[in-house]
Amino acid sequence: MSATERTLSIIKPDAVGCNEVGAILSKFEEAGLTILALKMQRLSKEQAEEFYDIHKEKPFFAEIVEFMTSGPVVIQVLEGENAIAKNREVMGATNPDEAAAGTIREEFGKSIGENAVHGSDGPETAEKEVAFFFKESELLERTR
Repeated sequence: MSATERTLSIIKPDAVGCNEVGAILSKFEEAGLTILALKMQRLSKEQAEEFYDIHKEKPFFAEIVEFMTSGPVVIQVLEGENAIAKNREVMGATNPDEAAAGTIREEFGKSIGENAVHGSDGPETAEKEVAFFFKESELLERTR
């Protein structure tokens, strides 16, 4: 059963730094996802630590916080039928070497750590992550 969902997507500092934002956004739209909100910002250490809090006990936590604060990111809310699964399909496997041809990570990812994009992994996570970066009033439904 399909449902219209919202999910969070972040274009990470590696892809922003390589000027790949437009190409990545095009992939989301070509997959039938609608961008409801979009902004560029530089995450503070505190924001990155809070956002990735679920990983705080893992050995890569300090590394991901350092990486996500190393340059600007582009954060967007995507909407569409089964948007969470569709976004993850468009992103590809976490390891770019294992990502399917034509996926974002296969085309733009450099390593497991520098893999171009982040996407929510489920409905609860998506709701929490969207609210972390956007107020409800910032999510703009398409009227045309």
